[in-house]
Amino acid sequence: MTSVRKFQVTFDCAEPERLARFWCEVLGYVVPPPPEGFATWDDYHHSLPSEHEVAWFACVDPSGVGPRLLFQRVPEGKVVKNRVHLDVRAGTGLVGEERLATLEAECARLAALGAVHERTLYADEDNESCIVMRDIEGNEFCLD
Repeated sequence: MTSVRKFQVTFDCAEPERLARFWCEVLGYVVPPPPEGFATWDDYHHSLPSEHEVAWFACVDPSGVGPRLLFQRVPEGKVVKNRVHLDVRAGTGLVGEERLATLEAECARLAALGAVHERTLYADEDNESCIVMRDIEGNEFCLD
């Protein structure tokens, strides 16, 4: 039996390229090269029938370790809390005040990109502070 080792995380959204580029900034991801025969992603997307232009956009971890993120355009807007969300591990290995200061600094950086700070869940006995945020289309994610 084959075990799956690579996976992709797919987001429904209104503006695939805009959301993909936001997550590139958050995670240090990059936009992969366009398909062969196209100089740019714009060239590729404009070659498609109008209903499929920029219907999706992707970004990848340049190290090849993290999952590919795919953003696909859907007609309906977000209405309820995500059933799945990303945890952005900004404070890994840190504890106490140093951890919280690091998370708050990352929160400020992401807010400057358009993310929204929802609430801060302060440290428990394991120093697991977490900041709940929303991306530029309202999808929840956590800084931890």
